[in-house]
Amino acid sequence: MHPNDMTGLQLMQAFAQGLFPRPGISKTMPMDAHTVEHGRVVFTATANETHTNPMGGVHGGFAATVLDTVTGCATHTVLPAGESYGTTDLNIKMCRPLPFNVTVFAEGKVINAGRNLVISEGTIRDEAGKVYAHATATCMIIRPREQAAA
Repeated sequence: MHPNDMTGLQLMQAFAQGLFPRPGISKTMPMDAHTVEHGRVVFTATANETHTNPMGGVHGGFAATVLDTVTGCATHTVLPAGESYGTTDLNIKMCRPLPFNVTVFAEGKVINAGRNLVISEGTIRDEAGKVYAHATATCMIIRPREQAAA
């Protein structure tokens, strides 16, 4: 099982199953893949006191990072083997402060997958469905050099 031979969906499912080491960001911002499907992911995330802003609340960067993660990972699920992505635009709307030490659910869904760009959206909700933040993202598709030249 080599990552370059796996589709984005297969790779994301392997991460969710623990078959590959967790990316470092998932330790800095405690989050875990809960659901991985074609064009959709759901992660759980929990802000703690290490994510405090100068005013004592959860830093907005926590939500921004989680939303960048789920929109990017949703994008990855629609890519063939050997292709990756890079976020070119991330637009975030904070709806209410995130709580400390409460697990929230971050969902990312692909809205449109084109030849060179994938547009996705992400939402952070609590268990009751209350929205904390929402985002849209555009990711460019990165192809291996030999494939891009063809």
